Amino acid sequence: MKGRGWEVIQRVKAGELLVFDGGYGTMLFAAGLLNGACPELWNDTHAGVVGDIHKGYFDAGSDIVETNTFGGTRLKLDEYKIGDRTRELNVKGARLARQAAPAHAYVAGSIGPTSRLPLDYALDNGVTDEDYEATFREQAEALAEGGVDLFAVETMMFPQEATAAIRACKAATDLPVMATMFFQYEEGNDRDRTMWGESPAEVAKSLLAAGADVVGMNCGRGPDRAITIIREMRGVTDAPLVAYPNAGLPVTKGDTVTYELGPDEMARDYPALLDAGCNIVGACCGSDPRHIQRIAEVVRSRKK
Repeated sequence: MKGRGWEVIQRVKAGELLVFDGGYGTMLFAAGLLNGACPELWNDTHAGVVGDIHKGYFDAGSDIVETNTFGGTRLKLDEYKIGDRTRELNVKGARLARQAAPAHAYVAGSIGPTSRLPLDYALDNGVTDEDYEATFREQAEALAEGGVDLFAVETMMFPQEATAAIRACKAATDLPVMATMFFQYEEGNDRDRTMWGESPAEVAKSLLAAGADVVGMNCGRGPDRAITIIREMRGVTDAPLVAYPNAGLPVTKGDTVTYELGPDEMARDYPALLDAGCNIVGACCGSDPRHIQRIAEVVRSRKK
């Protein structure tokens, strides 16, 4: 029998719109996480704080909330000298989100980039496709053990790592995979491209070919560019699409970083984002439950 996460795919294919969650780094830093510290370690040391963040997003209207495991691969955790705790921190992260989830809601296991370049691009010891798949599979298996309903492969910047993560998730367990990439807006060319020059249409095709069930974008400049990116993806596929952009660009004043868009300003672009063909919408850096509450109101206004 297939897991509950497949209900997400069925629901959006039937025309339903779903709400994802918002930023985690934003919330963790507000709770006291220090720059340079490991966010995933908080699944152990500050479990109550992490659980409250999940609950805050569910209470705000999220149908799907992700785990605090964005940097939870062994390759990434090795930077903090805790790679041997990979399984533990991912299982704990999944269980915290699961415990906060209402019966009708879903938990997505967050899988972010390793911060290690592939062999083709690295100036030092690059990572082979086999190494990527092994580290992502280890994380995916731990997240599945902890009870996630689906995976969120997110903020990927180059194709080898993104497709390796998708393949690893599919090899680990029979759960659906959402896969999103980070796009930069090139003002001079008035276009959105990955760091390695891929267009939104090319990204949609390559992620789907690797086995993703939902594709899209996250992070980036803000919802204004998300509209264009999703429209381009919708032009080449009828697969489910997801977008959770940043709350605009970061604004740095001294040691303080804020973002351009408050909840109301951000939500104004979401009717157009849904019109562009997006099925699942949320937010990323700079957002919090107040942003998700306003986005959820936009989505609810579209429901028949």
